[in-house]
Amino acid sequence: MSTHGKLLPLMVASIGVVFGDIGTSPLYAIKECFNGAHAVAVNELHVFGVLSLIFWAMTIVVSLKYVVLILRADNKGEGGTLSLMALALRQIAEGTPRYILILLGMIGAALFFGDGVITPAMSVLSAVEGLGVVTKRFDAYIVPITLVILAALFFMQSYGTARVGKLFGPVMVLWFVVLAVLGVINLLKFPGIVASLSPHYAFLFVFQEPGLAFGVLGAVFLVMTGGEALYADIGHFGARPIRIAWFWFVMPAIMLNYLGQGALLLTNQSNPEVIASPFYHMVPESFLVPLLVLATAAAVIASQAVITGVFSVMRQAVQLGLLPRMEIVHTNERAMGQIYVPMANWLLMLCVFGLVLTFKTSSNIASAYGVAVSLTMVLELALLAVVARRMWNWNAPMMALLAVFMMVDLTFFAANAIKIPQGGWFPLALAAVLVTIMSTWRKGRKLISEVIANQAMPMDLFLMSVESVPRVEGTAVFLTRSPEGIPHTLLHNLKHNKVMHKRVVLLSLVVEEVPRVADEEQIAIEDYGHGIYRVIARFGFVEDLEVPHVLDLCATHGLAFEMMDTTFFLGRETLLPSKKPGMAMWREHLFAWMWKSASRAMDFLQLPPNRVVELGTQVEI
Repeated sequence: MSTHGKLLPLMVASIGVVFGDIGTSPLYAIKECFNGAHAVAVNELHVFGVLSLIFWAMTIVVSLKYVVLILRADNKGEGGTLSLMALALRQIAEGTPRYILILLGMIGAALFFGDGVITPAMSVLSAVEGLGVVTKRFDAYIVPITLVILAALFFMQSYGTARVGKLFGPVMVLWFVVLAVLGVINLLKFPGIVASLSPHYAFLFVFQEPGLAFGVLGAVFLVMTGGEALYADIGHFGARPIRIAWFWFVMPAIMLNYLGQGALLLTNQSNPEVIASPFYHMVPESFLVPLLVLATAAAVIASQAVITGVFSVMRQAVQLGLLPRMEIVHTNERAMGQIYVPMANWLLMLCVFGLVLTFKTSSNIASAYGVAVSLTMVLELALLAVVARRMWNWNAPMMALLAVFMMVDLTFFAANAIKIPQGGWFPLALAAVLVTIMSTWRKGRKLISEVIANQAMPMDLFLMSVESVPRVEGTAVFLTRSPEGIPHTLLHNLKHNKVMHKRVVLLSLVVEEVPRVADEEQIAIEDYGHGIYRVIARFGFVEDLEVPHVLDLCATHGLAFEMMDTTFFLGRETLLPSKKPGMAMWREHLFAWMWKSASRAMDFLQLPPNRVVELGTQVEI
């Protein structure tokens, strides 16, 4: 990745994946500033002020905070809210602060799912609305066409995106080139618009009309939606290609387009059609259809990137114990990052369809947009503060820099919060539901672990009585959550079958707060004698829990397995909600339903079905 030969392909690929969301903002951001719920009138003060706010917001929040600073906080090559949470957790001992960090991570992951709902709806709908500029006869078909495109997008997920993904980079490069060219053509009609890059005009707007300026900040923030994806996708491309692509290509192209739209508005102040859709009026009528096709392609690519990101976040949440096990399909055997999560895909599709059918226009959806992203940025900065103080050893002046960033983020969140009654409630409500699910699942798993741990027999007591137990040929692998004591599955097997295999392996799978664990560090084996072994296998939170791979690694440590001579014993707990202290009754019933609905451990751990025995037990929570 450090060589020039690899840098250019990575830059092109990152342009296709990382910048899709922020790259489609020109479709709707300027329009919402002058035509949305908190629009301002088109005049020189407002246009110059808005463009100045856009430029400096992108510079401070995206360029300085994300591209320069937060990209440093890679968790062994991985980024995103949950990865940052895991990095911060490694700096904190057990206790209340640790729970707060986990809560911040859960909220961030839930908000990202909300963003995954809004981005496809907003991007595709705003692109298809260009049909209304071509001819008003298409107005009635905009929503149906949007739904058809979105349906095709979600149905193609199960086939993987490897082939189509190769086109993402070149298409988005073309998109950004077109953005820049259109911007230059239009700003040449009003060259003085370039002066709006001065912060003077932002301050002038804010001080002369503070109420209007604050109201329009929610629309200005739309130029930064997708900025958090720069950090989330660091694991795919690395920081350097993302930084170079942003500073030398993406940001200049986007900013030129915004300047061009500003110039167009000032030269067409009395034309309501231009104000209603400035992006599509940047080209002559004869070029409208090609631009519409390209914009729709860019919107689909932006949506695809967000959907893929949701899949990755869902897998991380499952591995970190925040969500139940669910089916995860690898769509490309040679690329472990290309996954498909059916449950997440169909749930996402239903939510996106519901959003489009409820709000119907991109302007209405814009009211819901921004709230989730701005709050996510606040949460990520809070997590970063822990990393900066504990891991990077930042002093007070350096921490003050984070305080400045936090003031900016909170200002944008406050500006977006005024949109909550008009639609901003949607991502917050969705996030609240997901946080409730995640916190319930985490608490429930903890309660079950405590119950099962209390049922376990101490190892020394078991070893004292093992010689009197009849032994049979073969190897028995007992999956156990606890790396201590004798699991209840082994005790149940002894109780019912009265025998024990000649070789018994107690296998615990532990997910660490790092993305990946090297093979040489993954396995720890303890020999208790009497043919009894304990194996502790450690995984990163982006890795699949593959038991066959663990057994292969055990062989390199002198503990070889013959699959046809090995039986895997799994516990299958039936939960009984009770009035015992723990959780509210409704949460216990919710947890019991999730526990029952989770995908089978046999499939999730990739165990051979004909070598698995499940032993049932009832657990009262």
